[in-house]
Amino acid sequence: MRSFLAALTALAGVALAQPGQAQVAIGETGITLTTTGTYASDYLFRGISQTRSRMAYQGTSEAVHSSGVYVGGFISNVHYQGWDARQEIDVNGGYRVTLADFNFDFGGIGYLYPGYTRPPGGTSPVLDYAEIYAKVTREIGPVNLLASVNYSPNYFGRSGTGVYVEGGADWKTGVWDVTLGGRVGYQWIQRNTVFGTPDYAWWSISLTREFPVANIGTIVASIGYYDTSISKQDCVFGTNQNICDARALASIAFRF
Repeated sequence: MRSFLAALTALAGVALAQPGQAQVAIGETGITLTTTGTYASDYLFRGISQTRSRMAYQGTSEAVHSSGVYVGGFISNVHYQGWDARQEIDVNGGYRVTLADFNFDFGGIGYLYPGYTRPPGGTSPVLDYAEIYAKVTREIGPVNLLASVNYSPNYFGRSGTGVYVEGGADWKTGVWDVTLGGRVGYQWIQRNTVFGTPDYAWWSISLTREFPVANIGTIVASIGYYDTSISKQDCVFGTNQNICDARALASIAFRF
């Protein structure tokens, strides 16, 4: 439930209409670097709030080689009821290639909570986990279509096998340079009672606009609506946490 220097994922649509990123070449190495800082009204991961409906402060960075190999990271504040985890750091890497107008992305990601202290006795779960993923996108005129699948052998909180699928589209409307994005995803979890929810779907619709700042970078503003199929009584199983409900999410990011 998470991510280091990735911007509007929470709102432009991890999360979500993700605009193209500025890139800075590093000498003659063939490597380009993208960095983004984001301030958002919440941190949503697959539709569920990771900050208990509080503000999120995030950063994302990615280095990509001309061969298609890349590494990246993401950091954000988090706030889970009953646990002392206060930050999440994600590290990922993979390979991107374009074949027959389809853009493929294969890689892995680790979700880490370095500030979390697990009490003695094993009464609280281990939060760190890892996933592998495969993604594909295809541009058709002003529309970018996308689909992805993630697999974890032991999902968040040691909740067993986790499988996640997502699909969506981003449409460059041509009106005020606004991009309209939509996402729908579904999360399967082996041990639902450990994770705290049943298997569930989530969906979003968002509007995003970029504002270039000459010789500095780009400001990206986004606002969207997010919801899940999880009922209030099934959200962290009866703890009455307001983290699975429908909500609006706004964010502003600076990419340089």
